[in-house]
Amino acid sequence: MKKEKRYFGRLLMILALIFFYLPIVFMMVISFNSSKSLTSFTGFSLKWYQAMLKNHSMMESLYVTILVAILATIISTVIGTMTAIGLSQSTKRVRRYVSVVNDFPLMNPDIVTAIGLMLLFITLNITKGFGTLLLAHIAFCIPYVILSVLPRVRALDPNLADAAMDLGATPFRAILQVIVPEIMPGIVSGSLIAFTMSIDDFIISYFVTGGGVKNLSIMVYTMSKRVNPSVNAISTVFVVLITIILILVNVVPAIRAKHVKETTELKQAKKWPIFVIAGLVIAIIIGSLAGLKSNSTAKFGGQTLHIYMPSEYIDEDMVAEFEDTTGAKVIMDNFDSNEQMYIKVANGEKYDLLIPSDYMIQRLIGENMLQKLDQKALKKTFNAINPLILHQSYDKDNAYSIPYFWGSVGIVYDKRKVTVDELDREGFAIFKDTKFKGRVYVYDSERDSFMMALKSLGYSMNTTSEAELEKAYDWWVDVMKTMNTEIVTDEIIDNMAQARKALGLVYSGDAASILSTNKNMGFYMPKEGTNIWTDAMVIPKNASNVPLATEFMKYILTKKVATANSEYVGYTSPVKSVEDQLAKTTFKGNAAYTPRLGYAKDEVFGYNDKSR
Repeated sequence: MKKEKRYFGRLLMILALIFFYLPIVFMMVISFNSSKSLTSFTGFSLKWYQAMLKNHSMMESLYVTILVAILATIISTVIGTMTAIGLSQSTKRVRRYVSVVNDFPLMNPDIVTAIGLMLLFITLNITKGFGTLLLAHIAFCIPYVILSVLPRVRALDPNLADAAMDLGATPFRAILQVIVPEIMPGIVSGSLIAFTMSIDDFIISYFVTGGGVKNLSIMVYTMSKRVNPSVNAISTVFVVLITIILILVNVVPAIRAKHVKETTELKQAKKWPIFVIAGLVIAIIIGSLAGLKSNSTAKFGGQTLHIYMPSEYIDEDMVAEFEDTTGAKVIMDNFDSNEQMYIKVANGEKYDLLIPSDYMIQRLIGENMLQKLDQKALKKTFNAINPLILHQSYDKDNAYSIPYFWGSVGIVYDKRKVTVDELDREGFAIFKDTKFKGRVYVYDSERDSFMMALKSLGYSMNTTSEAELEKAYDWWVDVMKTMNTEIVTDEIIDNMAQARKALGLVYSGDAASILSTNKNMGFYMPKEGTNIWTDAMVIPKNASNVPLATEFMKYILTKKVATANSEYVGYTSPVKSVEDQLAKTTFKGNAAYTPRLGYAKDEVFGYNDKSR
């Protein structure tokens, strides 16, 4: 009976280890994948590690993460250790009070701490950036250090420090040479916890940082919104680094234990490597900071361009090239939705360049949040753009905006499971066809979901009629009740490329990526009409560097750069010559890359403050 229990316990432990570590192993294997798929291994390649090393933002976020973690660990360990030692000499009431205060942040949800710190920095008018990120990490690491060190301090003989001072030691020397060595295991465990918490943190960091300063957690979050296998590569590097640190932490003390008896001379001789290592660390940090500086001799040398745009919406190589060409520093912040972007801009956050969607541009113009573009400086750039996507209803004269990417919303489908005849006959109503129950994806966008329902019912997607909107709502309720529809975001790209469902509602650029990966996939734009959208570059009223923003607009829409950018992102370039060229080369035969234009039933979303 005991043997059976033993075997069961071992089996349970093995299953638990598999559950925890199999996803990490899978991620490490996929990091060497030759394709963009995040789920299917198609062959060995180091291309994503090369892409990771070339990615300026990713390398900078890695640098910020390590630097913040090291500084936060050192500072919080010193403060936490001194606090724990001080508490041992305090009254019982003080110890109880500090313990409660120390435990409170540990029990608090991270979101509460994050919002509290954010409000504190806003109230004190402290500019969010590296400083606020570091302060926040120190703040939430200190309680973990105190919690680890305090039990070791309590276990000490209370007369130990007094005995050391009776023998001639100063209070500082007594703490440093008598108390600290005794409590060193607690200090080490506390510092390791602090380092781990700092490296791992996302929620607090997300709320307290700004100015383009991102740690790795924020960077991975923004990258994972779209298919980017470099996420796996940098995560694998981090796993390896953490593993090495854990090995060193556990092996080095064991090695040192074998050499406890050493002469004073040997001890003195062994001190020099510490200073060498410290010097190397300082040199690396200074060198890294120097490497991040811009070329001050170029036209815009020493200046900064602050861009706010959707995540994974630009080729990082083009950003690095722009920095090299102009000498400027580009800070890029990312938003998940136009509404999130609007909240920040409306609250006065300063950016030099925004890339919102058409309807949001209309709203920003209506609320006097944008400034007019320099038409003279951008004349040549405007002349290169496809005239059919200019002068749209959201900005009829293109006085405030210049297109960045454009496309449509349509249906991506598996040609082996869905026929064109079925799509022609049913249009968007195919999402209500019970033949495809449980085999349908819908993109998580209320705006485009209602567009699909309204178009299927024969209404305008810009309708303000409450009756029509109510019918569209009922249409959707029926779909959700009967079709077992799966609501997704950008994971639809990889899932449809693997043909996991029969059809899905997608943006044309995502569909272009899917069709490029799987030739069995097709793209269809229903005859009842759909959404033709444009994401465009605009300059906010409170922009600090308008000339540099204008320079970026001109640069990103040059033929060479627009071609590389469109190939990387997969969305249709507004530059007509680039669209024509890529339609014949990279995206040859890919119907999603060149959506239809000029179709009478297609519409552009407008902003309505009532229906939104």
